[in-house]
Amino acid sequence: MRLDVVTIFPEYLEPLNVSLVGKARARGLLDVRVHDLRQWTHDRHNTVDDTPYGGGPGMVMKPEPWGEALDTIIASQEGDPVVVVPTPSGRPFDQATAVELAEKPWLIFTPARYEGIDRRVVDEYGERFEVRELSIGDYVLAGGEAPVLVMVEAVARLLPGVLGNAESHRDDSFAPGAMADLLEGPVYTKPPLWRGRGIPEVLLSGHHGRIARWRRDQAFLRTARYRPDLIERCDPAALDADDRKLLTELGWAERPDGRFGRTAEGMEE
Repeated sequence: MRLDVVTIFPEYLEPLNVSLVGKARARGLLDVRVHDLRQWTHDRHNTVDDTPYGGGPGMVMKPEPWGEALDTIIASQEGDPVVVVPTPSGRPFDQATAVELAEKPWLIFTPARYEGIDRRVVDEYGERFEVRELSIGDYVLAGGEAPVLVMVEAVARLLPGVLGNAESHRDDSFAPGAMADLLEGPVYTKPPLWRGRGIPEVLLSGHHGRIARWRRDQAFLRTARYRPDLIERCDPAALDADDRKLLTELGWAERPDGRFGRTAEGMEE
């Protein structure tokens, strides 16, 4: 996979040289190219922004540097890239989106600063290529570089050969089909006793069926506490009898459509 990132702060993307992404780059599994947008400016101040039409606070990134940068990058290789625009006004970036992007051979990220990029840039390239406007959460950052780091790591770890164990991401929280899309439960390792805290006995039992059930129950407990919305929209077909019993004990009630909703008692907890 090839990844291009256009930014006015190339140094912000240095983390792409470390950890899993850095190793994937070193092994040739990932071709990451970071470009300084100011290379495509033509005044002595390397201006990339200007005041917004219609007034208002802040500055807007100019279309000319972005257009020249994207044209140059796109012309450097055959094929059509997917242009990823990090923006708090985009669609939520989730695990399913990461899986979709991991199947693409070429991604171009356009992290903006200030009030964003002149809309004409997105419209221009949206007519010729697939453009994804994506948000990593309901908050605003100073720029799009941090979201790029988040999305690149989420995508890169799904590529064949990046993780040491190819099955490692199968049971991730939010992985498609993993534990009915529940949050992942707690995990433990050696030593068996640390500061007076031991390991749940079931994990030491060697009984794979009981261990699997315990892990699933823990996933439901964590999801009910932190992300009850995931349980509310969980496919009833993904729930077994033990799941239904546990949810009932936690104060959830089965609805006519088979899905579970929180009772007043469950909401108080």
